[in-house]
Amino acid sequence: MGVLVIDLGTSSVRASVVSADGTVDHEHSAPTLPDTPMQGLVEFDARQYVNAALDCARATLEQSGPVDAVGIANQRASTIVWDRETGEPVAPAQGWQDLRTVGDCLVLGAEGIPTAPNESATKLANILDTVDPDRTRDLCFGTVDSWLIWNLTDSRHHVSDLSNAAIWGLLNPDGTHMNPAILDRLRIPASVLPRIVDSTGLIDNATALPGAPPICSVLGDQQASLVGQGCVTPGAVKATFGTGGMLDVCLGTERPPYSRRGRSGTFPIVAWRQDNEVTWGAEAVMLSAGTNVEWLVDLGIIDSSAQAYEKASSVDSTDGVLYVPALLGLGTPQWDYGARGALFGATRGTTGAHVTRAVLEGVAQRGADLLAAASEDTGLSFTELRVDGGMSENPLFVQALADATQVPVEVAPVREATTLGAGFLAGLSIGMFSDWSEIADSWAPAVRVEPKAEFDREQWAEAVSRAGHWHEDLSALDF
Repeated sequence: MGVLVIDLGTSSVRASVVSADGTVDHEHSAPTLPDTPMQGLVEFDARQYVNAALDCARATLEQSGPVDAVGIANQRASTIVWDRETGEPVAPAQGWQDLRTVGDCLVLGAEGIPTAPNESATKLANILDTVDPDRTRDLCFGTVDSWLIWNLTDSRHHVSDLSNAAIWGLLNPDGTHMNPAILDRLRIPASVLPRIVDSTGLIDNATALPGAPPICSVLGDQQASLVGQGCVTPGAVKATFGTGGMLDVCLGTERPPYSRRGRSGTFPIVAWRQDNEVTWGAEAVMLSAGTNVEWLVDLGIIDSSAQAYEKASSVDSTDGVLYVPALLGLGTPQWDYGARGALFGATRGTTGAHVTRAVLEGVAQRGADLLAAASEDTGLSFTELRVDGGMSENPLFVQALADATQVPVEVAPVREATTLGAGFLAGLSIGMFSDWSEIADSWAPAVRVEPKAEFDREQWAEAVSRAGHWHEDLSALDF
């Protein structure tokens, strides 16, 4: 048995086949870099985006042959509005990083309606205010999963799963119903909203693909990575270190006691929903992870991100240099948008190798901050950490992460576990997997790294404090 997984990322889309033994084959991908027409704006052409995904899916099927189901994993909160009759987008899609509605979020917050610019709510209202100020048009809103399913089913289904819907900023805290106060305030007609479905279970056949395989799972990317790394039992935790960093904990059926953000800066998330039963999680966020390695390339210290390991390994230590990876501010636990990247302890003898090693260790230290925040907010103690993402391929970084967290780090057998997660959920729906325990038992890390040393976490905390509040106006923002 096999599942076609379509993985909708921010900078690329890809399709591949996940088999019952957890192997991933026949991958095809295409770049889908968003546009930045002005500072703070992140847009993309939704038609080109979905066409790229469909082309990848068809190329994979042509190579693999028939599959038993389709699974979808996707970037969250990017917002698309299209005409229900023509099926065409009515405005550029707004990416999840788009910040044009920061002012709207601040106004709503002052009115007692908490929203954030990386949620869909104010993005949707902004598009509707532009293309349908009177709210008379028959329009559909969706995140990229909804848009793909609409196209896969030839316009028959306007749906999204709860793991995605919970990131819209439109639901009540318990995830059961839309919040009428927010809908009324933003003048969002209920008719534009997708129907919310389970994360695993039959939706309909993908008639836009050869063989019309059934669509049997849809899940946000970080939740899919959680499933893909076998973190499906309460207390299991994973981290993804890509351009940014996300740490997610599976909590079970009991929702975290905080509505928006815990005292240590984590967020409650819907991990997935099956048979109308919600599994909850908590998420911690690092605003920049691999971005810091790309910065080293921009500076000319290394030629490519892949060279970071060799460069950093050419020295035994950072020689006292500390780097705080806050190029875009600090997420969990500080949530200081005015913090900036900072290098401490540099001397005349500091080399590019020392700086490179300090960058890798700094991202690892921030990873330890996320794990500590998740532990404090959930009350759980973690005995290991599973990781995926591009930085997980760097052995020095993985060792630094184990040393910073003081727990063993297990590296996923595939670079991006999102594909596995969507495949596992679709496989669960069609009987490729018998139950959740089989998914948990499927975890087979590529390597397990034990802690070998310890970092001075008090010195690290001091460095993070000094990097904070560099721009007080931005540090004052809170969503």
